[in-house]
Amino acid sequence: MPRLSLAPVLMALSLLAAPPAVAQTQQPAGSDAQRERVGALDFLNGEWRGTATTTMPGHTTVLTQTERVGPLLGGSVKLIEGRGYAADGTTQFNAFAILSWDERAGKYSFRSYANGYTGEYPFELTGDGFRWEMPAGPNAKIRYVATVRDGTWHEVGDYVAEGQPPRRFIELRLTRVGDTDWPGAGAVSPQ
Repeated sequence: MPRLSLAPVLMALSLLAAPPAVAQTQQPAGSDAQRERVGALDFLNGEWRGTATTTMPGHTTVLTQTERVGPLLGGSVKLIEGRGYAADGTTQFNAFAILSWDERAGKYSFRSYANGYTGEYPFELTGDGFRWEMPAGPNAKIRYVATVRDGTWHEVGDYVAEGQPPRRFIELRLTRVGDTDWPGAGAVSPQ
């Protein structure tokens, strides 16, 4: 005979027993501290376009790079999508990231998805942009540093290995092209 769990029943009963005021005064997800910390990056919100130049041994590739950045969950989360397009308009690169503030840890949470890889990486707000890093093998990392000023987003990526000088492999130069209602637009309506 299968064993029944009372947890779902008890949870449903507790929701039914909640005072009506609780149901009517629900706040957007996230705390004030989360919204404040993530809001410090509102200068990224919008649509951006420019170039991404990648340099690998023996060749350099230039793509048209776009980024779109917007808030979700009442501003407690920021979503970032990047796309790199070849001259013929085909997508050659696509990345997605979720940025939030982890109150318990007292730091940003930055989760990136790109090129078949995903991970949570150290992220830091700087005076004029941001930086983040990801592991790249034993005693090596990839460090991204972005400066955002006057509608220009300049970001570089360096491969940093112990005992070697950093090697630049990517540089983005983007211009803010406008506002976006992404990702908040198009939500499913209650009716």
